[in-house]
Amino acid sequence: MQTDRAAVLGARRAQRCARPQPATLVGAGPSCHDVARVTAPKIRVEHRESLAFALSEAAELEHGLLCCYLYTAFSIGPRCERRHRAEQAAAIARWRAEITDIARDEMIHLALVSNLLNAIGAAPHFMRPNFPVASGYHPAGIVVSLAPFCLSTIQHFVYLERPEDVVEREGEGFARRPYSRIGHAGRLVPSGQDYTTQGDLYRWIRDGFAHLIELHGAAQVMCGDPRLQVTSSQLGLPGITAVTDLASAERALDTIVTQGEGAPHCPGHSHYSRFLAIRNELEAVLAADPAFAPAAGIAYNPVMRQPANPEGLVWVDAEPAASVLDVANAIYSFTLRGLGVLYSPVALADEPRALALEAVNTGMRGLTPIGELLTELPARRSDPAVRAGVSFAMSRSLHPLPEPRAALRTLYEAISAVAGGIRSHVVPLDADQLATAERFDDLAHRLERAAERATAVSAAVPAAESAPPAPARKPPAAYTPGAIEEARGEQLVLRFEARRCIHARHCVLGAPRVFLANVQGAWLYPDEMPVEGLVHIARSCPSGAITYQRLDGGADEPVPEVNELRLRENGPYAVRADVELAGHGRMLRATLCRCGASNNKPFCDGSHNAARFVATGEPASRESTPLARRGGRLDIRPEPDGPLVLTGSLEVCAGTGRTVDRVTSARLCRCGGSSNKPFCDGTHAKMGFRAP
Repeated sequence: MQTDRAAVLGARRAQRCARPQPATLVGAGPSCHDVARVTAPKIRVEHRESLAFALSEAAELEHGLLCCYLYTAFSIGPRCERRHRAEQAAAIARWRAEITDIARDEMIHLALVSNLLNAIGAAPHFMRPNFPVASGYHPAGIVVSLAPFCLSTIQHFVYLERPEDVVEREGEGFARRPYSRIGHAGRLVPSGQDYTTQGDLYRWIRDGFAHLIELHGAAQVMCGDPRLQVTSSQLGLPGITAVTDLASAERALDTIVTQGEGAPHCPGHSHYSRFLAIRNELEAVLAADPAFAPAAGIAYNPVMRQPANPEGLVWVDAEPAASVLDVANAIYSFTLRGLGVLYSPVALADEPRALALEAVNTGMRGLTPIGELLTELPARRSDPAVRAGVSFAMSRSLHPLPEPRAALRTLYEAISAVAGGIRSHVVPLDADQLATAERFDDLAHRLERAAERATAVSAAVPAAESAPPAPARKPPAAYTPGAIEEARGEQLVLRFEARRCIHARHCVLGAPRVFLANVQGAWLYPDEMPVEGLVHIARSCPSGAITYQRLDGGADEPVPEVNELRLRENGPYAVRADVELAGHGRMLRATLCRCGASNNKPFCDGSHNAARFVATGEPASRESTPLARRGGRLDIRPEPDGPLVLTGSLEVCAGTGRTVDRVTSARLCRCGGSSNKPFCDGTHAKMGFRAP
């Protein structure tokens, strides 16, 4: 039965990829890139423990490659560009952006593997060996070490990401002596087994899922808590999907393999084809200028502590590099801590989940400029010509923390220390990093407050919200101009906040005797319409520019029972919820910019029309489960130069009301450039989006 299944999977793959390969993907010649069928070894998954073992190895590989690619990208940071003439500087910028984007894909793969682990009831695996990884830990064909940008490093990446039926030479200096990891059938304790490519490893995993489900049934194998699944709508990276059954597990594995090695005859955007393009372009630059070496002098495999065996390592002992490296590694550790919390039961509560998401994104964002700065600093007192780099040091203590108060307290203490380290050691070298320290301080403050109330929140049973008391009867009518105009009638106070108005015109069309269009001076006359009709018109205002207060004993506007966000066609987000908008207070209705052009961010000001913004109000529905609680407080926090970060239960709806997704936390695009609208995919960083 397994042979039949493998044949079917192979046929599907061949059918999907039987398309001509574009000329741009052709290698440098037969000596480095010969197409040939490679027979993959048969790898066995006999029980749940061996499947968890294989997934954990996959997690370590994705994690390790993520760090390797970031290290190479950091080695050609923006400062490097300034040392080269224009055409070379432009190429360096392209290569850095491409390698960084590939590293971002590895983060997606790590997230998907973590979902796969959670789906089978295992724990996500964020530990890995320190660099360079010792021989024998992975198959001989997989070398994981930190190296600066050069032709040998790029060839090494081409080799690592090669498809199963493509022969590539290893990059110079990366080859190891041959050996084999031989797995044995029938063993109770799993062990490492050989595989030729990463695609072989994922076939091992894919067949393992199918085999175990055939033996035990899907419900027994996929026994993990589905609430622990993390998706793109939360993490802000495209392609991260929940894993709840065999079909969704296979989709996740297909995403990883297709983005990574691609397939030998598939055109597209795989890591293999992208590294090939960089290699070919770099070879052309070197042919014109053999002395071109933008990352010359940057260390291979830097370490923080004096190594027992220094071969192949660079001990960073020169100041200020040693202290800056300590800060960079602390940011990296904090980010891993955030991931550990995000994928743990601690994140089943809305606030810890949102804070863990923010910790991951804040950490990843803060590491890049400091990692790039390190490559400009002398690494060794004995040899100032060698420059430093981030070592991505792992700590033995980086295990998931199961208790909410301790997890949040640990995150708070870690990021507070990092903020202090940035001020002491990084700001004197780069004053722009003071803003990073301030962002870390702000997150630390909120983590501390969340830790203090974590025990009480988890133990308490939420009380039913009571309606606010009806306001006392007010004096006769009066009119007050200003930023928020106020007209006091006999039965209610009508207010209008011009800066939030998007001219939906429900008011002037639905109540023309109350809202006088195109007049100078006072234009609000609340006594010109029965109070219940006027209340209905006010609640129809999507932006919340119109609000009211009852003076007749009737109830004020009720808190929505369902938190709802609607996607306006080519326009803003329309929110109806008990919103707490950072910097703007509480509101029940708001229209928030998603085109990136508003001059009144985070609110919409109609600029999407002039900008000719295009974004569907009817995206495809995503697979989601009904929310346990559909209302309650919805916190919205605009991330500086980034997305809207939402915490709380929310139904994301199309303009027609159809459910697109149900979330308890999300990162919504507000730069207008995401390919995963309405959710953020990190494009704001590439396009240089700026917003408070």
